[in-house]
Amino acid sequence: MKPPPTRRTFLTQSSAITSSLLLGNSLVGRSTNPHALASGNGQGRAAGNEELRVALIGCGGRGAGAAHQALSTKGNVRLVAMADAFSDRLEGTLNWLAENHVEQVDVPEERRFVGFDAYQKAIDCGVDVVVLATPPGFRPIHFEYAIQQDKHVFMEKPVAVDGPGVRRVLAAAAIAKTKALKVGVGLQRHHQAPYLELIRRIRAGEIGKINLLRCYWNSAGVWVRERQPDWNEMTYQMRNWYYFNWLCGDHITEQHIHNLDVCNWVMNDFPAKAHGQGGRQVRTGLDHGEIFDHHMIEFTYPDGTKMFSQCRHIPDTRSEVNEHAHGSLGTVNFGRSSIEFSNGERWRFVDEYKDPYQVEHDELFAAIRSGAAFNEADYGAKSTLTSILGRMASYSGKEVSWEQALNSELDLSPTAYAWDAEPSSLPDENGRYLVPVPGVTVAF
Repeated sequence: MKPPPTRRTFLTQSSAITSSLLLGNSLVGRSTNPHALASGNGQGRAAGNEELRVALIGCGGRGAGAAHQALSTKGNVRLVAMADAFSDRLEGTLNWLAENHVEQVDVPEERRFVGFDAYQKAIDCGVDVVVLATPPGFRPIHFEYAIQQDKHVFMEKPVAVDGPGVRRVLAAAAIAKTKALKVGVGLQRHHQAPYLELIRRIRAGEIGKINLLRCYWNSAGVWVRERQPDWNEMTYQMRNWYYFNWLCGDHITEQHIHNLDVCNWVMNDFPAKAHGQGGRQVRTGLDHGEIFDHHMIEFTYPDGTKMFSQCRHIPDTRSEVNEHAHGSLGTVNFGRSSIEFSNGERWRFVDEYKDPYQVEHDELFAAIRSGAAFNEADYGAKSTLTSILGRMASYSGKEVSWEQALNSELDLSPTAYAWDAEPSSLPDENGRYLVPVPGVTVAF
């Protein structure tokens, strides 16, 4: 049995990643170039203006938005299949898309699929591109199947909720590269003009050596869906998915990944370790499941650079969703698209720019048509792992290494994906779920 990968061994091992899609693939780790695309230059599956047939998997708000953006790309694009766990979500999104893309939506009843296996049926409808927008706990199995079936993929972030899921995505991503399949990941800041320009200036040395990074997702929080009398436990958790780790991964993963990803982008690397703290102070109701309402994490990169991270879901508190890079010659404020230089000068991005949610689809679909290399799955998976690393540190109260997070065997998925199956977290007799306790909880 081979030892788990370390930072030192990854660069030599990565060239030997097998074509296996086994859950426990152990030959993946941290790349020194998180934005490297696939090296292959295979031809797209629809050259020129040939029709690209799309399947939408996950018909919530983000799924509706992603499908709209896919249908708004240049060229002949048609939505032909849809899948969701719930019929009401599917029908609502279908009606909205049909109203806004009259000529591009062709999803008759026989290509509308509901249930846990709906994704397979939709992917098998002769489509070219699959949009994955379910709760992130499903992303590894959906992505894996799409790649097995030779489909191009756009998948929302995060791409997993635990170490086994990340490994599964990385293994499938490696296979996608061998097949010249194109993969986009919903970390849209990589397609946002001010961010791209600020990263360019950082790479050019304008703020000198990076000394410190800070990032935040502090807000009032998100929706809550109350339990209904006719819902069993699986239905309730699926409806209220944000508050269960097997579905969401906690808000440090579901939302804060955006900010952590930007810091990784700045560093062109991924953290070596993390420690921190968090808990539940305000969001403590029966409908708030098992996740924390705040985390504060100190990440350390291999060169010793620190990244200080905060995320909070508490009403009536200071809000900030932003990233800051402090260098020896100045500081970047990404949220303000600006640089404050140590000599007192200031630069700010003031040009108009296109919606990055649309741009990420424009560039993916252009790559499909041209055959250009395009695979964002690696850095999407590794930024996802960064957030999981932070959650492990917060839940356990211990310092956790990148290798411990990557090689963790803590699998959050349920024993079966079925309406009568038991989720991995169950309420007690009072309707409360087990909440992590730092110093007690084994989180990796």
